[in-house]
Amino acid sequence: MAPTDRQATALALAHALSAAERGLAVIPLSRTKLPALRSPHRDEPARGGPPCHGACGRPGHGVYDATTDPGRVRALFAAAPWATGYGIACGLPPYHLIGVDLDTKSGTDSAAALRELALRHLFTIPETVVVLTPSGGRHLWLSGPPDTVVPNSAGRLAPGIDIRGAGGYLVGPGSRTEHGVYTVAPGTAQLPPAPCPPALLRLLVPPPRSSHPAPTAPGDQGHGLVHFVLCAHEGQRNTRLFWAACRAYENGLGPALADALTEAARTTGLAEREARATIASAARMTGHQGR
Repeated sequence: MAPTDRQATALALAHALSAAERGLAVIPLSRTKLPALRSPHRDEPARGGPPCHGACGRPGHGVYDATTDPGRVRALFAAAPWATGYGIACGLPPYHLIGVDLDTKSGTDSAAALRELALRHLFTIPETVVVLTPSGGRHLWLSGPPDTVVPNSAGRLAPGIDIRGAGGYLVGPGSRTEHGVYTVAPGTAQLPPAPCPPALLRLLVPPPRSSHPAPTAPGDQGHGLVHFVLCAHEGQRNTRLFWAACRAYENGLGPALADALTEAARTTGLAEREARATIASAARMTGHQGR
């Protein structure tokens, strides 16, 4: 191992131990941001039943290896001397961490999308830990209630906004990846994860599914989705249309809103054929093809 790699591993371990002292359960990560330890079951024949989440006692179960015990943290890093970063498990006590990942790779302004959601649903993001990513994105750390399970999602809340919840993890500050180092935004390092605003929490937890959903009139929600598409700028028109169409189909509004969403997309400059193809793709993605 090169000296720079050894130094990166030593720094990652030091940061991971510091996070563990704060009650944050951690695992070692490779430069690809994936768990550094491979599954001990990778060469075993496929078996029925639920997958092993660590009951075998061996490391290599991803986020299920996460621990706050310093001796265990050191053992995990010793088993993965190539690790250059660490992950922080979400959804575990004491913070029941929720990560709001404001991405920059999708070509959308995810920070503006979050502000738009906050205005529409009347909540504000409190001062909290903010981690800056090498690509220019941001991770906001929020604390959730112990009796609420927040699922992981990608783009469901808004284009460019991913959520890390139960079963997920955040790349910890101080981690070195293929693209650079994750750092804490100035002035937020000593803050605890702030409580997630209730209005935002309601958006993060999907409503219980009904086996026989009642038909829903487009109403205000439908108008809001159409408006969301109309506000798209060049470079984000297709992404916004796809997101709005997915939400429409998920809420039983897809067929009723298809023409309105198409017209809104045409107003922003998309060709009708491209708009309808995007809406059809959203229908397939949400399992509503042919309905």
